[in-house]
Amino acid sequence: MYDRFLIILRKGISVWNYSSILTNMKKEIIFALLVVLIQFLVAMYYYPQMPDQMASHWNIEGVADGYFSKFWGLFLVPLIAVGLFFLFAVIPRIDPLQNNIKDFIKYYWSFIVLFLSYMLYMELIIVVWNLGFTFNMFQALSPAMGVLFISIGFVIGKAKRNWFMGIRTPWTLSDDVVWNKTHKLGGKVFMVSGVIGILGFFFEGYFALLLLLVPIIIGSLFLVVYSYLEYQKINNKTSN
Repeated sequence: MYDRFLIILRKGISVWNYSSILTNMKKEIIFALLVVLIQFLVAMYYYPQMPDQMASHWNIEGVADGYFSKFWGLFLVPLIAVGLFFLFAVIPRIDPLQNNIKDFIKYYWSFIVLFLSYMLYMELIIVVWNLGFTFNMFQALSPAMGVLFISIGFVIGKAKRNWFMGIRTPWTLSDDVVWNKTHKLGGKVFMVSGVIGILGFFFEGYFALLLLLVPIIIGSLFLVVYSYLEYQKINNKTSN
């Protein structure tokens, strides 16, 4: 089954000898597929135990205020995970700067595994909530989102210029030096934001959400400004 999947993927993603890269990335691809499979197994196992209307949305205080039918409550996250897996698999083929992605493809696939694992965690806490255990949803998400931000920081610190992944401002996309400097700093910013986000586990309500969102929003805005200033600095040196 897995070999047939690889054959199809290789035919669809054949630019710059992508099949050889897939061969080297077998372990990461298998892990990614296993994570998606576990999501479906969790959904199928708990389907008989779920209420007809499942909590599926939580307000800013972490309290459930929206509901889905049992099918969508259980299978929406796994279905999205499948779509994202194939999207991530296709991106290296369709990116105009695909050769740059090739340079950090191992980190790229490792991030995919971590991101899909985060979605598995989301699936599990949705199930746990609907089994009758109540808790603050943002507080429960804080550790996983913090780890996700840390992993994003690690990957973008290694990322080469491309059109799909990273801090894509007009200035980073226009100059490799600006891209590299912004992403080297950006990796540290995301990691620090992730550590702060993890601390949200120890707080409830608004404060847990603030610890998740405020550092990453401020950090992202700072990196946009930083990339502009670095681009202007290079232009000024060139003009002089």
